[in-house]
Amino acid sequence: MRDIDDTKAPLLDHLIELRRRLLWSFAALGVAFALCLYFAKPIFAFLVQPLLKAGQGRLIYTNIFEAFFVEIKVAFFSALMLAFPVVANQLWQFVAPGLYAKEKRALLPFLAFTPLLFIAGAAMAYYVAMPVALHFLLSYQGNIGGVSQEALPGVGNYLDFVTKFIFGFGVAFLLPVLLMLLERAGIVTRAQLKSGRRYAIVGAFAVAAVLTPPDVISQLMLAIPLVLLYELALIAIWFTEKRRARDVAAEDATTA
Repeated sequence: MRDIDDTKAPLLDHLIELRRRLLWSFAALGVAFALCLYFAKPIFAFLVQPLLKAGQGRLIYTNIFEAFFVEIKVAFFSALMLAFPVVANQLWQFVAPGLYAKEKRALLPFLAFTPLLFIAGAAMAYYVAMPVALHFLLSYQGNIGGVSQEALPGVGNYLDFVTKFIFGFGVAFLLPVLLMLLERAGIVTRAQLKSGRRYAIVGAFAVAAVLTPPDVISQLMLAIPLVLLYELALIAIWFTEKRRARDVAAEDATTA
């Protein structure tokens, strides 16, 4: 059995295959969007729970079309996550024929861990970081110099806040996958990552400062997990290096 499909398909065949995979991906996204649009109100009701628990029970909209477009955005936001497994599978089906068997075995764990890490980051954003951030941001309400200051967040503004947190934390939690892929591709080594640890810590706090409100607690909630994930990636790379060394030694023993 050949390790790779060594047939040379014409460029037109590759373009036709790419078109077919894209059509399946867009079809999956379209079906997911229609489904999520039907359930847009329950989905948004779930997204506003952190705001409700923070003591804010009112959202407003001043633009006549704002509430409608919020439902569209909620549906699209949800459809992206719902259709991701299908899109990732179509991408894999397009790329896999050009990979060696070892490369396929190396990439499959990364594909498996990507949605798990994204969901972990999104869950931390929703259940931990967002409530803390909302409590901090809503604490500015009250009487200031005899004037009552009240928070009246708009539905569009709140949705932007939610999507920024969820996607920001979800993508940030993919750091181990990114580092391991870079090491696997030979772009960086474990020694380089170890020597750059101090820069990684500074970078983690810089990312946290951009993605979270300007309170220290929210920033620490993202920065500390990023640093821990960086260390986790170093440990995982160490294990993969040991395994590759054993595989090379076994192959050398077999050929000898």
